[in-house]
Parts: sequence; C-alpha cells; structure tokens
Amino acid sequence: MSFAEFYAANQMMTIAIYFILYVVVTALSLPGAAVMTLAGGALLGFSTALVTVSFASTIGATLAFLVSRFLLRDWVQGKFGDKLKAINEGVEREGPFYLFTLRLVPLFPFFVINLVMGLTPMRPLAYYWVSQLGMLPGTAVYVNAGTQLGQIESAAGILSPGILLSFVLLGIFPLIAKRIIDVLKRRKAFAGWDKPKKFDYNLVAIGAGSGGLVSAYIAAAVKAKVALIEKDKMGGDCLNTGCVPSKALIRSAKMVSYARRAEEFGFKSGQFEYDFAEVMERVQRVIEKVEPHDSIERYTELGVECHTGTATITSPWTVEVNGQTLTTRNIIIATGARPFVPPIKGLDKIDYLTSDNLWSLRENPGRLIVLGGGPIGSEITQAMARLGAEVTQVEMLPCIMSREDPEVSAYVQQQFEKDGIKVLTGHAAKEVVQEEGQDILLCDADGETVRIPFDRILIAVGRRPNITGFGLEELGVEIAKQGTVAVDPLLRTNFPNIFAVGDVAGPYQFTHTAAHMAWYAAVNALFGDVKSFKVDYSVIPWATFTDPEVARVGLSEDEAKVQGIAYEVTRYGIDDLDRAIADSEDHGWIKVLTKPCSDKLLGVTIVGSHAGDLLAEYVLAMKHGLGLNKILGTIHTYPTMSEANKAVAGEWKKAHAPEKLLAWVEKYHSWRRG
Repeated sequence: MSFAEFYAANQMMTIAIYFILYVVVTALSLPGAAVMTLAGGALLGFSTALVTVSFASTIGATLAFLVSRFLLRDWVQGKFGDKLKAINEGVEREGPFYLFTLRLVPLFPFFVINLVMGLTPMRPLAYYWVSQLGMLPGTAVYVNAGTQLGQIESAAGILSPGILLSFVLLGIFPLIAKRIIDVLKRRKAFAGWDKPKKFDYNLVAIGAGSGGLVSAYIAAAVKAKVALIEKDKMGGDCLNTGCVPSKALIRSAKMVSYARRAEEFGFKSGQFEYDFAEVMERVQRVIEKVEPHDSIERYTELGVECHTGTATITSPWTVEVNGQTLTTRNIIIATGARPFVPPIKGLDKIDYLTSDNLWSLRENPGRLIVLGGGPIGSEITQAMARLGAEVTQVEMLPCIMSREDPEVSAYVQQQFEKDGIKVLTGHAAKEVVQEEGQDILLCDADGETVRIPFDRILIAVGRRPNITGFGLEELGVEIAKQGTVAVDPLLRTNFPNIFAVGDVAGPYQFTHTAAHMAWYAAVNALFGDVKSFKVDYSVIPWATFTDPEVARVGLSEDEAKVQGIAYEVTRYGIDDLDRAIADSEDHGWIKVLTKPCSDKLLGVTIVGSHAGDLLAEYVLAMKHGLGLNKILGTIHTYPTMSEANKAVAGEWKKAHAPEKLLAWVEKYHSWRRG
C-alpha cells in the first residue's frame, strides 16, 4: 500500500502521529525540525501541513521553554541575576516584540531561543502566541518548498517553475523578513513624530571632537550635505584640554628629566633654567599650531557647514542651533565626556583642578595632590613632578594603572618614586578640610585617617559622558546603565536614524576609538539602507604616556587568567636592544601572549621608550591575522627600536624550535663532513 493510499484511509491518525512526533522533536530540542517541515509539505499538502506544523512547532517550543524555566531558571538567575538584569528588564519592557524579531529572522536556532527565553521573566502565554505568529511566515515558506518537492515525478520536474520559485523563496526569505522587521522597528521608534517631507541635510553631527570631525569629514567626502555643530572649540577635548596639551606638557617635562640624567649621556652637568609659566605657554602654542587641522576654515573648505552654538535635538529629524532649525535624515551624537568630580565633602569649597582647567595654570602648583591613578592622573603626576611640583598621587585601589598587569603598575610606580613622587595606593579620599588657612585632604587607609596638606588638588578619577542639555531626555533616547547613550552594533540609538560615537557612547574613551566608531556611524547613516556594518572592537590599542610608556593591545596576562583563556608568554627585555642601549633607554620589556603551540597573537604589552609607536606593528598583525612568524620574516631597520618586535618574535621561534627535526639535520651535516 502506498503512502497516499494509507493517508487517504487514515488521514486523522496520520496527521496525529506526525503532530506528536513534531512536538516531541521540538520539545526535546532534537535536530530535524526543518526536514520534518519539508516532509510535512510533501506528504500532507500545503494547507494541512501548514496548520499542523504551525501548532506542533509552537506547542513543542513552549514545552521546551517551560522545561528550561523549571529546570534551569532559578539556578541561572541566582548565579547570574546581576548580569542578566538588563536582559530581564528588556524582556519585561518589550519582550514580545523582541521575541517576534527572533522568530521572524532566525539569527539563532529556534531550540536555542526556546532554552534561553525560558530563563527570562516572559510569560508562557505571551511566548506561545508570539512564537506562533512569528514562525508562521517561515513555516509557510518551508511547507511550500516541501509541497513542491512532493510533486516531482521525474528529473525534469526539478527545473519546474514551482520548484525554482520555492528555493528562491527559501533563500531570500531571511532578507525579506529582516526588511519587514526593520520597517516595524522604525515605525515603532518614530510613532508620534511627524517626519519632514524633505530635508536640509543628509547628516548633522553634534560635537566637533574626534567623533564629530571624522563623521563630518566622511559625509563631505562622499558628497553628502552635512552640518557640524560645536558649542565651544573645534577639536573638542583632545585638542584643547586632553591629548594635545598633555603630550606637549609631557615632552617639556621629559627635557627636564634628560637634563637631570646628563651624566648618563657623557655631560658633566645639565643644569638649565626654566619658567613654569613659559612651559605652559608652550603648551598653548602647540595647541595653536595644531588648531588649523580641526578648524572651521578647513572643514568649510571640505564641504562641511559649521555652526558654533548649542545644539538641541527637537525631533528625530530636527536640530535647533542659534534659533535655526535644521532638518536632517540622520544625526550623529558626538558630545564627548567631561571630568568626573566625586562627591567628596568640602571639595566644592576650594578651587580644584581638572583636566579642563589645568591648562590655565601659570604658577608652579607647589604641593599638588593628584587624585586618581589612571592614565590621565599618572601622566600629569609625573609631568608636574618633573617640572618642580611636590606631587602626592592618591589612588583608592591597591595599585595605580589598575588596568595593566601588576608588574607594569609596580614598575611605573617605582619610576614615579625615583622622580620624587609620593604614591599612596589604597587611600580613599573622604573630605577636604581647612585648618588655619591650610587645605588638607582626609583619606581612609585601612580604617586609619591620613591627612595630606596641599596647595592645589587635581581631580583625575575618570570622565562622565555628556548626555544632558541637548534634548536627549525630551526625545526619549535610551541611556545605558553606565551612563552612556545606548547603541546597538551599528551604533544606532533606539531611534534608527540617530547614532552615537566616542566617549558619549563608550565602551572605550580614546580619541582613536571615537574616530574608528565615526566611520561606522557615518557609513551606516548614509548608506545603511543598502549596506550596513557592525562596529569592530576586536583590536583596540591604547597607551599611557608616562616614562616609561605603557602600550597594550588585546589581552593582558591577568585578563587571560580571569577569562580562563589558555596562552603562552614570550618576553623580550628591551635592555638587550642595541638602539635602546645607544639611547640610554635600555629598560622595559615586550610581553606577547599567543595561543598555545601557535604564533597567533592574543595580546601584547610593551613597557619602555616609544612603546606607543612600537605597538602599531602588533595592532596591524592582530587586525589582519598575522602571527609572530610574519613579524620575524619582516626586515626591520637597524638600529631602531622596532627591532625589539622582531627580537621577541625570535624568542618565540627559539622556544618552538623543531628539536626532532634539528637532531636529524645535525646528523645530516655530520654525514656531509665525512
């Protein structure tokens, strides 16, 4: 008896058996649901199979959801509840829509969705109906393909229009579904807002720091009409109060340190006079020399319309500045960050310094407290000490530069102490008091109160994103729990035409990452309807410009241990490098982490002179998947500091020499000698 005859005689029993098997397969998260869907279409016909599969798959998925919930949720939530808080809140807020997008566009296998969603607070009834609705279009496409396959009676039937169309639908359905989801998301985001019929600009960038400048530059380069709004100075913090002035100050301080080391270079003495005010004036001259790179004049010539004033976003498509309303298809928020000032009692009663107003100093700060042991605090600590200030660095954590390996922190602290800096780690600032005209910082150190008198205090304990004062609250742009503008991998906010880059979005507060993000945001804003790109944070380098410099990309050894990532360490001491010896800079090291028995780079830390420059070769290698063998096979100019990179690759090669092969080669050479 053929299946068709059996089915005709036992239709309800056949459907029931198929239904139960399908429920069991999906409930137990077994493979084969897609094949069963195709088979259902081929055996039962389109309408019957569609109804049967729709209900069977949804019931099975809901059972898997419930099994996951009752067996795993309490344990998972108890152990990882703090980490799942954002997911739980998201599901409670818009769980059905989120689930619908997953069902319609299967980014993950359905059995994974069943198990994971069971760990969330989503209600079973909501899970059931959203799953049935979301899976229905995809089910119809697969059932139709199965129906067409079931009608093939000969080899020629494979090329029938119905079969070809079915397979085309299978291929393009995810694209169609994704487009539908995008449309639904846009409608949901823009609900209640009136979209202009036409626009003055393709893009408006708010903030003329690194992120805003690069965004505007890219838009102008591809002939889009773009406006750039800055309320203060072009170039943002990096040019005016951050990277540029701090590096200029560090360079001047370096000259003083060289003078004190005169005997190392063959001189009997290196005494010279300098004026603190003139050093600070040099910093301003450096800023003025760099300013044209970021100026209104330059960007106007590039095709950017520059506005000086406070921007206010009044709708997803409109920005007001100086009483003028600009209509734009897209907005990029690049408003940066500002120094974070902790709520220390009494601090508001004194004239404290931050990285914003430090550059107005024209007198030696005398007894200077630097509160903070991160990159900014450490750089300014050493520079000011070398320029004659009596510096005490106060850090509440057990070490300065806590993001680096302990040996790095200890090495830098040792150099600080050689420079006459008093480094107090494990000291939490509690209060500023004034006694007999004297300012005193009170710190808690293991339960004891430590009193530190000072003339000036610099607050360098981090930076806070600039998210207020330009309309985000009124518009309803979502803010992440860490205080940054919440963005997706395309750098979009909850409004799909509003993007955020740089410090205001995180996760990294570096000028170069702001520029990196700006490329993605600008391209996605201008061409996202055609092609979009997820921002790539896989290889992010950074450097702290203390002396010695500290530069890193990828994992540190501590991070690898914490994350349980297997690694090998290869180390090269820069004290052995010819150029470093010639320059009397023969100190520090390069530490490379690689995968076990592989030259593939996991992370690199460099401590020493020009570490930030030396790091670039490793950044390139990691970005493009090159290993230490490629670095070893590259000619490096002699004598340069860059040879250290080749030397560490040589150390790795030496440790991985093929000993058995070399033993045979030795025998071969012995035989050749006779």
